[in-house]
Amino acid sequence: MQIILLERVEKLGKLGDVVTVKPGYARNYLLPTGKALRANKENLEKFEAERTEREARNADAKTAAQSKAGSMDGLTVALVRAASEMGQLFGSVSSRDIANAIVEAGHDLDKRQVNMDKAIKTLGLFPIRVSLHAEVNAFVTVNVARSLEEAETQARTGQAVVATEDGNLKEVPQVTVASNAEEDDDDASDTVNKSEVTATEKADSRDGEQTAS
Repeated sequence: MQIILLERVEKLGKLGDVVTVKPGYARNYLLPTGKALRANKENLEKFEAERTEREARNADAKTAAQSKAGSMDGLTVALVRAASEMGQLFGSVSSRDIANAIVEAGHDLDKRQVNMDKAIKTLGLFPIRVSLHAEVNAFVTVNVARSLEEAETQARTGQAVVATEDGNLKEVPQVTVASNAEEDDDDASDTVNKSEVTATEKADSRDGEQTAS
């Protein structure tokens, strides 16, 4: 399906671009959220008539978002959660939890602006991307700990606080979650490519065996 983008959309294009996307992606996300219009003659003419006004509104919104990003970027919010001695949470931290913490820190934000490909399920420090505009992001560190005291220790050392075999607490290196799905998409693409190569090699091997027989 061809659509006209009404704002910049990651991996698709910028405002005014006519692009082709899968029908489901357009119907379920781009069209109902106002990010695009169907690319027919009527809508193309309408967009061109409104282009200057839309570009001006977008520029104003981008400037406002950049101002917000200046005060939010680098922010750290602490979330206290119950967890096992080894650092596994009894539950998880969601985008709603993070958005609420950022709002409590004095910033205006909606949970849909918090980019997470999965919930946080361990103690530690997690860099999270926050979308303030289609072209403006801020990065916030989410410090998940069992107490504010442990959160301070984690912030100071940059490591999660967990228990050792003798029951004492110590800081250990951690693996953080990605704040969006781009890295996962790249990994998935690599996996597919490797699978295709393996399948091709197997097919070539079978052909060689048949030829030899």
